[in-house]
Amino acid sequence: MDDPKADLRHYLQLARDGLLWKLDGLSEYDARRPLTPTGTNLLGLVKHLAGVEVGYLGTCFGRPADEPLLRYDDAAVESDPNVDMWATADQTREEIIALYLRACAHADMTVEALPLDAHGRIPHSPAEPSGITLHRALVHMIAETQRHLGHADIVRQLVDAATDEVRRA
Repeated sequence: MDDPKADLRHYLQLARDGLLWKLDGLSEYDARRPLTPTGTNLLGLVKHLAGVEVGYLGTCFGRPADEPLLRYDDAAVESDPNVDMWATADQTREEIIALYLRACAHADMTVEALPLDAHGRIPHSPAEPSGITLHRALVHMIAETQRHLGHADIVRQLVDAATDEVRRA
């Protein structure tokens, strides 16, 4: 039988795994090196997605994370809306990957605990005044992770021309 929740979790996990693969074999310098005019870098994408995972598949459903790196106060966001898009000098690759894995585990617990039609609310979002279902949040998370995986693919290609084709071989 088809299991829509299992299908959604499967595609989200494929994107998560792809994102982490982009860091394999890179030096610390290359993992955090900004290679686009906007400063996009691989560790920043992973850090950003950690916060998005907890936001959409945690906080929206009344299950916020306890970790301070996954929450940003209004003052930090006001001073820099992209505060989560890069690794600071004191954050190692291992710490950011561990943070991402904990964020994914936290999100997975929400998905496991709730039905797809569970209702949540996106804080500070006038675009979704009536809230969001878990189903919609999962679809959003898949789209968001795939979008940033595309960014990561371009950044990784700029570093050493590695693509998913290498991983599949």
